[in-house]
Order: sequence, then C-alpha cells, then structure tokens
Amino acid sequence: MDRQTGEDPAELSSGETEELQRIKWHRKQLLEDIQKLKDEIADVFAQIDCFETAEESRLAQKEKELCIGRKKFNMDPMKGIQYLIEHKLLTHNVQDIAQFLYKGEGLNKTAIGTYLGERDPLNLQVLQAFVDCHEFANLNLVQALRQFLWSFRLPGEAQKIDRMMETFATRYCLCNPGVFQSTDTCYVLSFSIIMLNTSLHNPNVRDRPPFERFVSMNRGINDGGDLPEEQLRNLFDSIKSEPFSIPEDDGNDLTHTFFNPDREGWLLKLGEAHTRARGRHTRTHAGTHRTHAHVNMQPRGLSQVTHARFCLELYNPSCRGQKIKACKTDGEGKVVEGKHESYRISASSPEERDQWIEAIRASITRVPFYDLVSARKKKIANKH
Repeated sequence: MDRQTGEDPAELSSGETEELQRIKWHRKQLLEDIQKLKDEIADVFAQIDCFETAEESRLAQKEKELCIGRKKFNMDPMKGIQYLIEHKLLTHNVQDIAQFLYKGEGLNKTAIGTYLGERDPLNLQVLQAFVDCHEFANLNLVQALRQFLWSFRLPGEAQKIDRMMETFATRYCLCNPGVFQSTDTCYVLSFSIIMLNTSLHNPNVRDRPPFERFVSMNRGINDGGDLPEEQLRNLFDSIKSEPFSIPEDDGNDLTHTFFNPDREGWLLKLGEAHTRARGRHTRTHAGTHRTHAHVNMQPRGLSQVTHARFCLELYNPSCRGQKIKACKTDGEGKVVEGKHESYRISASSPEERDQWIEAIRASITRVPFYDLVSARKKKIANKH
C-alpha cells in the first residue's frame, strides 16, 4: 500500500500509476529546490555576517586612524591634517577641512588657532571657509564674538590676529548688512569689546572703565561718524553682565608645546640634573599682566649641578609664587605639567644665555590689540 495515497498500487490503473509517479517526481524536485533555497539563504546570511564583521573591522580601523590623526593634529596641526588626508579621512577640499575644524571633535583649540593662523594659501582658504561655517545673522556683535572666540584659541601673533579678525568682521557684515558702515567699523569695535571684557573682568585690572569711556574709545569709527549710543550701551551691558568664555590651556596644550618648540637646546637646571630645555614661548594676555611661560624640561639623568655661570631665571614678576606653565616627561614617558614657581637655568656661555633671553623676550610681546586698533582707526580717519 502506498503510504502517501493510502491506495494499493495493484488496484491502480496504468494511467493512475503514471500520474502517481509524476507526482512523486515533482515532489522530489520541489524538495530539492527547497533545500537549494535553504542553502542559498544560509550562504547569503553567511555573506552578510562576513560583510558586517568586515565593516565593523573597517570602521574600527577608521576610528583608530581618526583618533591618531586628532592626536597628531593636536601636537602638530599641519602634520595632523596631512595624516588624515593620506588615510582618506579628509580630502584636500577646503570646505572639508574647515568643517573638520569647525566641529572640533577631539581637537585642541590652540592647535585649531595655530592651523588657521598660518599664511600658506591653503590655510588662508581654510580660515575663510572656517569663518563662513559660523552663522552670525541676527546676532549683535557681542553674541557673534562669543561664538567665534569659543571655536578656537586666538594666537598671540599680531599678523595672525589681524587676519582672523578681518575675516570675522567681513563675515559679520555680510550676515548683517546695514549694521555698520564698513568692515573697518566692525573690526575696531570688535577689538574694543575684547579689551573691554578684559578691563571689566580681569581681577588684576583695578580701573574699571565706565560706559562713557567705552563710548569715547569708539568715537568716529563708523566711517567718521559715531555709532548710536543705544547700540554701544547694549554691547557694554552684555559684556559687563557676562564675560567671554575663552578656551583655556589644558593638557593637550602641554603636549602641543612640548613637541613644537620655537627654540630648543641643552641647558643646566640649577639644583637638579642636566636638562634638555625646549623653550616654546611666553604669552601675555591683553591687560592681564599674567604671563604663561612655556618651558619644557626633559631630565638627562646626569650629576647634580652644584654651581653654574651664565644663569637666567624664569618666573612671573607680577605674581611671585604663581606656577610656571611648564611640562616634562615622567618615568613612563608621559607629558605632565611642572610644579615649579621658577626655573633657574644656566647656559654654557654668555652668548648662548643672551640668545635664550632674547628668544624669550621676543616672544613676550606687548599686547598687539592696541597697535592693530590704532592702525585701523588711522585708516578710517584718512578716508575723510
């Protein structure tokens, strides 16, 4: 008896037997097709799993390279961008680089400012594209400056500051037509606001300027005319009620300083081992009378110095007891912040000592804001 039909083949006619055989053949073909589909589906899922694993691995590798690129950028912005481009994490497109800096994920803001301040044609184009990433429409000048000055750390060199603030003023006037007569007006007023912020909120400044002095500072800057007093009052009150949030130094700045010295050489550090001193720069902020001395020491591990000639000392003359902003490598090779209030170091000759002193003094420049504003005010005055 046939198990599928429950019929005895002996009782079937020849036609029915042929039909039954045909049905069995189709059933076998169907089962084979089903098994083939199962195998194909299993193969597809296996390929998907393999692809997802490969994609996860690729993304992990990309994230690792991106992390390395950010660290390289924080130590040396130019080399960092080059690394990211070589690993296809960035393109040579100016807009692409500008967006990367504008988002700033994992980037040190001092390093961003350093890159934007360079004079190479590509850097100048990136600066313009970076500023264009900011939307200043319907913001007063203080609001726009708050946004702009938080996106990177303004460098200390006058020419770099001039380029950056000129680009800012042009962008602000483009976003807010009719607010000022010219970009020169916006430029001068921006610096006046930055200096006002320091005068009002730095604890070392005793003479707090009244509103009338702020008005006097900005007379005639609007193409020879004065800005509305109500406009100046709004800007003054905004700064008075809330100071600018300016990016401060952090651990990444130490690393950036350590690996990018403006001058380096071997010096003796009194009282300690022979030391490799890599002097970067000192920076005095507008009106603060506060100096950050960036001098990095790497222990050499030789005998202590008992006496030395041709010495110089690094310290903050206006605030004895304040720690020098310095860094060194610890026993594991990690860059850490120093804890000294002064550094007494000795050169091998009076000429070398004088060269170090000159290099340090050259980097402690007078705040460039005043000279920049003065030059721009003369330009405005000469138009009329």
